[in-house]
Amino acid sequence: MRTAIVNIRTIVTGDLKQPFASGDGILLEDGLISAIGTLSSDTVAGCDVVVDAAGTTAIPGLIDSHVHITFGDYTPRQRVVGYLESYLHGGTTTSITASEVHVPGRPKDAAGVKALALAARACFLDYRPGGMRVHAGSIILEPGLTEADLADLVAQGLWLAKAGFGAFATPFEYAPLMQAARRLGMVTTMHTGGSSIPGSSGIWAEHVLASNPCVSFHVNGGPVAMPEAGFARLVNESDIALQLCTAGNLRTALLTAKLLDQAGQPERLLIATDTPTGSGIMPLGMFYTISHLASLGGMPPEQAIAAATGNNARVYRLNSGLLGAGKDADVVLIDACAGGSQPDALSALRNGDVPAVAAVFTDGVPRFVGRSRNTPASTRNVRVAHCALPRDFSGAAH
Repeated sequence: MRTAIVNIRTIVTGDLKQPFASGDGILLEDGLISAIGTLSSDTVAGCDVVVDAAGTTAIPGLIDSHVHITFGDYTPRQRVVGYLESYLHGGTTTSITASEVHVPGRPKDAAGVKALALAARACFLDYRPGGMRVHAGSIILEPGLTEADLADLVAQGLWLAKAGFGAFATPFEYAPLMQAARRLGMVTTMHTGGSSIPGSSGIWAEHVLASNPCVSFHVNGGPVAMPEAGFARLVNESDIALQLCTAGNLRTALLTAKLLDQAGQPERLLIATDTPTGSGIMPLGMFYTISHLASLGGMPPEQAIAAATGNNARVYRLNSGLLGAGKDADVVLIDACAGGSQPDALSALRNGDVPAVAAVFTDGVPRFVGRSRNTPASTRNVRVAHCALPRDFSGAAH
């Protein structure tokens, strides 16, 4: 499938080093971005679908790196069906599991947690709710697991390991397994902050530093933040990626972003939601945190967008999250909401507004064009200008 997006006003790349791209068009071919710039008339004429962006802003699809996935597009804990497809209507084109800890009656023995992680991974290998990519299956580290167990999982394609809900006597006891997982090439993640579910314990900076994970999960609290001194310690004593979550402490989220900027290391900042949880379902959670950083934290919107896209992609080794040739064709068109006070999406984010999502593309396919069911209408009229396929990509019915 060949899709052209034309008449884009601003292209935000998701790359901190080059946050904007010149031109007004993006060409999507066979699931990848093949060109960014000004597309020739011949190129556009040869496309199966042409979407008129009408002067809106293009960004990479958002990557939510902390979603409590189970085995499909439903969450037993919140008794909600279809939430992942709903998140897609909030601009999230990729979700990454925070481990399948919310599976009712989850196993806690070594064989059981291995089976749980592999089953979750397999569930989403060929299942894309609404077109979203879902990276599922994270081994929950428990006593009794060995490095050989982790090696077995890696051989079967598992690449995520999570510390924070195991039955260890103290959080320091995660360190040997976490270090083994990193040696095996896994992306390791660790709960940070107060206890979030019965039976878990608070994990502070000293515990995180001892395990040295790739990612400090919801460093601003999920939902309760760690002691204040820990934020500077994680920034200054490690190179751990620090993940901010919408379902956390806003004050310490702003503090973390400020400390990383002062250290000259904004690439370590990640945005996620930490949902579904007791905080509920948040289809627009990623944009809420982006808008908080831009409006209350004074962060340039393009930098906040990178924390939700390119930064996540780099840490989790994904081919998405950036608008550039050869990257996965996951693109979102955003705009100022109709009736708002600002003229465009980036100005709206600086103002603290959530933008309108006017179109979402994943794998090069338009998933909807014209209207998200989770945001107000866009100021500008994004539309399908040409379609040679027997499909209607319009989102007008939402």
